[in-house]
Amino acid sequence: MNRRKNATRIFLSTAIGIIAMLAACATRQNNFDGDRALRDVIAQMELGARPAGSAANRATGDYILAQLAAAKRKTKTQEFIFRGVPIRNVIGILGEGKGARVIIGAHYDTRLRADQDRDHPDAPVPGANDGASGVAVLLELARTVDESKLKNEVWLAFFDAEDNGGIDGCLIAKVETCEHTAWNWSVGATYVAENLEANPFAVIVLDMIGDADQNIFWEYNSDKELQAQLWAIAARLGYTREFIPQFKWSMEDDHTPFLRRGLRAVDVIDFDYPYWHTTQDTADKISAASLERVGRVMQVWLEGK
Repeated sequence: MNRRKNATRIFLSTAIGIIAMLAACATRQNNFDGDRALRDVIAQMELGARPAGSAANRATGDYILAQLAAAKRKTKTQEFIFRGVPIRNVIGILGEGKGARVIIGAHYDTRLRADQDRDHPDAPVPGANDGASGVAVLLELARTVDESKLKNEVWLAFFDAEDNGGIDGCLIAKVETCEHTAWNWSVGATYVAENLEANPFAVIVLDMIGDADQNIFWEYNSDKELQAQLWAIAARLGYTREFIPQFKWSMEDDHTPFLRRGLRAVDVIDFDYPYWHTTQDTADKISAASLERVGRVMQVWLEGK
């Protein structure tokens, strides 16, 4: 009897241990993985510069759609022409049919001209941080967010044509018939904001968030209450050095079209980035840890942990 009891205890103890181990593995798989997000940055960079209307831009949209499909997320696209250039927004949908919609956005295009680069102002911007980093975070959220924990339907919105503001339209369109007028910023995000069938509960834009030297301040134009919620989560996760609850920048970005409509919107942006709009915005400046910090804050906020 004693031997049988001991054997039973050993069996139960082993079984419980295996179950606990499997549960831990499942939890780890559902945690945001900065290294995996960094691979998405590199994959985009391998396509080259990705300005609106280019073949590389189209390939980037295709890559995003493929990654969303692999994560078994429903998708839709918005395609239109802006001043002779084809534009495509890509949207991944999580928790369809749940409460009021939330939009988490990032732009996937890159700037045609590196106008902040003293040596190469006419060269394209590679866009590792300014474009690819936000996209990478959204793609990893698509893989890791637990839909059963969502209270809202979530759109992961990959905006096209954010980054050519101020550039002559003929340089972008590269056609004989064009407009010699400067492009707008946030063309893709403006299209989303102007074609909403229902107002979202909140809009959060992630831009330039992968810098290894990460310093994310409050942005003056953003919704203060929503901003405070995100930074409080960051503090709870131990990210007080990187998420700094002080105002520093006033940005026109992809959150601006939504603010114009009176919607709650926040720009999560690290504008303390010396390589902004230069040819030095390359993958070696990006950190998996920085991507993971932003991704974990967003995952916790979305899942209501």
